[in-house]
Amino acid sequence: MYPGGPGHNRSSFYSGLVREFMFKSCDGDFVEGSAETASACHKSRPRIALLSNPKSTGNIAQLPRIREFCADHPDIFHYEVEHADQIGQAMVAIARVRPKVLVVNGGDGTVQAALTELYNGDHFGAERPPVAVLPSGKTNLIALDLGARGDPVKALEQLIELAQHDLSPYIVARELIALRRGSGDEEGASRPVIGMFLGGAGLADTMLYCRDKIYPLGLPNGIAHGITAFALLAKLFLKVKASFLPPDPQPLNVSLRQEENTISGRFSLLAVTTLEKLLLSSDVGRGEGALTLLAIEEKPMSLIRGLAASIAGKLGRTSLPGVHYQQADEITIQGESSSVILDGETFHAERGQTIFLRPARPLSFVRLAA
Repeated sequence: MYPGGPGHNRSSFYSGLVREFMFKSCDGDFVEGSAETASACHKSRPRIALLSNPKSTGNIAQLPRIREFCADHPDIFHYEVEHADQIGQAMVAIARVRPKVLVVNGGDGTVQAALTELYNGDHFGAERPPVAVLPSGKTNLIALDLGARGDPVKALEQLIELAQHDLSPYIVARELIALRRGSGDEEGASRPVIGMFLGGAGLADTMLYCRDKIYPLGLPNGIAHGITAFALLAKLFLKVKASFLPPDPQPLNVSLRQEENTISGRFSLLAVTTLEKLLLSSDVGRGEGALTLLAIEEKPMSLIRGLAASIAGKLGRTSLPGVHYQQADEITIQGESSSVILDGETFHAERGQTIFLRPARPLSFVRLAA
């Protein structure tokens, strides 16, 4: 098992590994058993399955508290994974418990890996549990969109309370992004990667710069993000050139097949999302097409216009020079050498490696009160 180290008292929490199925019995004891035993336990009380990534940055400090909380609450089946490729087998074990809610404890990358497995796998049949997300990790765009803020243990307490009653008032459907590399229609295409927010061009470059250059300094999130923003603004507005600043965005071609429209150039920001909020908590205006695209050209005034429109709540409601806001059901991204990030996972838009985006069928989520 993954007990946190040799000699750890395994009764202090319960967890699953990819090779064993462990759960709490109905009286709270930590036992190993069959799917039938788990089902019998499930009938006596609502159950929450908690999938944790101990290596998620936000979990380094919080996970001991979460483990202790789980040990005191037999409603929770806690399963920990250390790598994304373990999530498939984690879902097999979680499906045996038949949870009322599947809670993901990790950053957006962990959530994306869980959604990809939940979407592509058939572990739960037609009865997939609704997904809740704890506010953990360096980035929490998905958690914030679902109203999860602050202390993850308090969010878990709230979910336990909600699971004792009818969840329907808190269930929301969310459209998802399905990303494939290639044409998206070619035979033998790999299964899609599922997410909710894709960043590309200068946005992706800045996110990678923060991840690779600033986060390793061990600074608090707010300070790290402030340094990154300052470096970006110095580069964009002061035209500072230095190796320690974010790189220049590379040219991209973005095609919206539904509109038969192609946007080409260098962009300081490129985002595709299904989230209800996009920049600076501005509500995303909904039109035709499940995927919302925002592309801001690499010009200082274009960025100022886009941010001002977002703050004023006018983004997507008025035409702005250098700001492209459109909605579509199919988007392709092509480039010579550029990166895009889908909820923490990086993909490359290179010659012969087109990024193809389509909506995926909605999944149900639990939205906590903001």
